Amino acid sequence: MTEQDAITIDIDNRGVATVTLNRPHIHNAFDDTIIVELINAFESIHQNNDVRVMVLAATGKSFCAGADLNWMKKMASYSYAENRQDAEQLAKLFSTLYNLNKPTIARVQGAVYGGGVGLVACCDIAIGSKLSKFCLSEVKLGLVPATISPYVIEAIGPRLSKRYFMTAEVMSALRARRIGLLSEVVSEEELESSVENVILPLLNNGPSSVAIAKQLVNKISYCAIDEKLIDETSDLIASVRVSDEGQEGLTAFLEKRTPNWKNV
Repeated sequence: MTEQDAITIDIDNRGVATVTLNRPHIHNAFDDTIIVELINAFESIHQNNDVRVMVLAATGKSFCAGADLNWMKKMASYSYAENRQDAEQLAKLFSTLYNLNKPTIARVQGAVYGGGVGLVACCDIAIGSKLSKFCLSEVKLGLVPATISPYVIEAIGPRLSKRYFMTAEVMSALRARRIGLLSEVVSEEELESSVENVILPLLNNGPSSVAIAKQLVNKISYCAIDEKLIDETSDLIASVRVSDEGQEGLTAFLEKRTPNWKNV
């Protein structure tokens, strides 16, 4: 296995991009090189107007075991400045995934540890197999899940984050579903079809409105419902209504025809 194919990207004729972690022999653990490859993959999809949906997947028995052991050995001798630079790159990875201008779906199987949990938390929708398991394991090494914390806390809330950040307990897929880390739990045989069942309605909707809806949630979560927010959301819907896509969608509905963005 070469570093060259550690990350694969496939874009089908519907505009569904699948980014796959492809180092099953080390449980898809990542290092500084893989982080850069993932950032580049996400940025290329962000800029590709032909892509409508992105799926984050993995090969093998595990989704992602977090940091690669050899990378951790190298980090152990880093200075503060080197560690800071390294951490900033890792933070950029999660931020790039979280802010991707397309809906993102994590297709999760097997073990998900450390930074792998961060990848799942950054995706808009996460569907996992019943055999998947999750662990925020950093404190076992005397570390903390710092760069992934904003996304995990948003997904499962502050109180449960305190528990799993501090205990490093392994949680089942069902537990991950109950606390909000997973959107859905299915059998391994149903995993592919369940992801497809989410992709199809996404493709039926206006691509710009889907992207704006995602940005809307990211922007106003936990904001006070005050006059400023009311004004901003009023401006937003007015702008969307007069946009090309908004006009096409409304006209298609009134004329009882299919809007021009539908390709499924």
